[in-house]
Amino acid sequence: MPFASFMFRRKALAAAALLATACAHPAWALGGVVSFDEVKRDFRSSDTAVLDRNGELLQRVRTDATVRRGQWTALADVSPALRTAMVLSEDKRFYEHSGIDWRAVSAAAWGNLWNTRTRGASTITMQLSGLLDDDLRRAAGGRSFTQKIGQTVAAAQLERSWRKDQILEAYLNTVPFRGEIVGIDALSRTLFSKAPSGLDAREAAVAAALVRAPNAKPAVVAQRACEVLRVMEPEQKVDCEALDMFTSAAVQRRAFEANEGIAPHAARRVLREMRDAGGAANSGAAPTPALPQRGREKDKEVGVRTTLRAPLQRFALDTLQRHLRELRGRHVEDGALVVLDNASGEVLAWVGSSGPLSQAAEVDGVVALRQPGSTLKPLLYGQAIAERRLTAASLIDDSSAQINTANGLYIPQNYDRQFKGPVSARTALAASLNVPAVRTLVMVSPESFARELRAAGLPLRESGDYYGYSLALGSAEVSLLSLTNAYRMMANGGRYGTPTLTARPPATAAEKNKPAAPPLLDARAAFIVGDILSDPNARTRTFGLDSILSTRFWTAVKTGTSKDMRDNWAVGWSQRYTVGVWVGNASGASMWDVSGTSGAAPIWAEVMRFLHAREPSRAPVPPAGLVEARVSFGPGADGNALEAPRSEWFLQGTEQPLFALDTGAGTSSDGPSARITSPADGTILALDPDIPPLRQRVRFESEGRGVQWRIDGKPFARGNTAQWLPWPGRHVIELVDASGKVVDQRRLEVRGAGVVTKSARR
Repeated sequence: MPFASFMFRRKALAAAALLATACAHPAWALGGVVSFDEVKRDFRSSDTAVLDRNGELLQRVRTDATVRRGQWTALADVSPALRTAMVLSEDKRFYEHSGIDWRAVSAAAWGNLWNTRTRGASTITMQLSGLLDDDLRRAAGGRSFTQKIGQTVAAAQLERSWRKDQILEAYLNTVPFRGEIVGIDALSRTLFSKAPSGLDAREAAVAAALVRAPNAKPAVVAQRACEVLRVMEPEQKVDCEALDMFTSAAVQRRAFEANEGIAPHAARRVLREMRDAGGAANSGAAPTPALPQRGREKDKEVGVRTTLRAPLQRFALDTLQRHLRELRGRHVEDGALVVLDNASGEVLAWVGSSGPLSQAAEVDGVVALRQPGSTLKPLLYGQAIAERRLTAASLIDDSSAQINTANGLYIPQNYDRQFKGPVSARTALAASLNVPAVRTLVMVSPESFARELRAAGLPLRESGDYYGYSLALGSAEVSLLSLTNAYRMMANGGRYGTPTLTARPPATAAEKNKPAAPPLLDARAAFIVGDILSDPNARTRTFGLDSILSTRFWTAVKTGTSKDMRDNWAVGWSQRYTVGVWVGNASGASMWDVSGTSGAAPIWAEVMRFLHAREPSRAPVPPAGLVEARVSFGPGADGNALEAPRSEWFLQGTEQPLFALDTGAGTSSDGPSARITSPADGTILALDPDIPPLRQRVRFESEGRGVQWRIDGKPFARGNTAQWLPWPGRHVIELVDASGKVVDQRRLEVRGAGVVTKSARR
């Protein structure tokens, strides 16, 4: 017998013996073969699909950094060209053999005997068995002889348990391609920017070539792809040079973004909630229920359900971005928006940033802490009304106020040049007058108001005394989500509830019958505040008759602007929804001449119109304990009624028909001596960010005849009153009599940003 034939027979007998031994190995026994359904069920994408309430895709989020897998792709959704290329490249007789291609085994063994380079004998089924069993997985130095035998046995068992189409489908979804890419979905989207169903013959050839040499140089991959394409299209002339250029470009492409969609911040939030819920479950705490979906529900996307509405989310994002583009010339690049369902607390839209318009797109403006400006006023007036310190018709003096604080005198200003004098609480809140709000906080006290804000879910970092009376004008930092939910509390008659973003199972009978928590704010006070914020006539003194805040359906809304115009807000509710909008810069930089009505309010109004395009919004029903009564107002300094008579709402027992000023004694006929009556000496003025700098004025008042004013030694005005445009710095105010003698003086300091010139804005 020739020596070569003897050696071949000897190796064949050894292989047969090892094959018989391998068949008895428990890991490769027939009973241990995993089923196709189990493999498909246990498949995990490296991304998590975050869905809206109806299963529509909102966002894909990379959650596994160790590998890049897409979604499981059914064989019917793989292009015929790719299926053909893969079979021709890896296993020509795939549909003929039973897991082992004995002809290929013989050729490989004979070539190995003579050290001849041949194609490997591993079939697609054998490769799949190595991908499914860790004991058979290929190591860095290749598989051992024992592993190869085990792989052969496992392939034969797979063929007996699975159909051919199942084997090919599982193989295409689990085979490694290049780098971290595993599976045909990730490969198609990463290298070719398309789904596997759309791959053509050229792309399929490149994909098949990558299986054989996943980390080879592009030229090697292109050469192999050219060979595959020639086999696929024997009658066509293949331009291998062009294919080389195409392959070089494809293998360097990374088109499959780690995160893509229309709700990146909401997606990360809901996934974090799920992780926290899992940690709570492991620690024994009650977890937050979530609905991750791993199986395919008919033809719907696989992923995690949220409470969001995809059409609303898309509209909100488009509206925010479009409006911010219009404000680009005013140094505005960021914004955020949230929509809550009043009854359930479900988040229906969550836009965390302006996306590509922002230099800090990763910052989630829905939960970032910002100064809310005047948007805290409704909560303040609600508390004052509930505590019977005020009624909606109570008169509050809107005049120069000098309030002593630890840091000096706090002197709030209003939006326009002049104070309004005595106004009702309805007018003060609707027109967003600052001085009456501060006077109201004096009645309530900063610490008491701070406690109510915390109870309403607003995360104040400091005590009420720390913020002082500036808390009435929004000096504390809150998030858009917490502020919008506090407004939702007022929409729900003062009942507080936690907002939810993760879809939850239907409530059980026990949960439905659970007694409601007592209201945080008196329902009657909440109703009155909503009635004030929905009153277009009451807000005319500041916002005019034709305000962007007015809607054709019932809504209650409030705007606000923080210090130095860094933050701009519009928050309000309808019968069913509460919408909150923030506009500003994530960096904290000031905007240029952007108020609540020009910044956030137009976005708020558009979203509200979208929500109620086919859904009515009616005014709430007055709760028990409210009284509607006719009121009139006494005369002001000019002899006319302070406000027009009207019907007003009162907590029962607080109603009265007439609201008038107390009159005091007149002045002496000799007249007072010349002196400055306002401002006080040592006054520290803080320019209010709610007011455009050019519209802020400090009112000087004096007694005496024939007087004139000087500022820093320069003549300024004549008469007992004057309006001064404040400018940052320390100033000396002098009152000069008719003879030119200085009869009185005051020193004051102005803090904050002054008027920005056009040249500074460029």
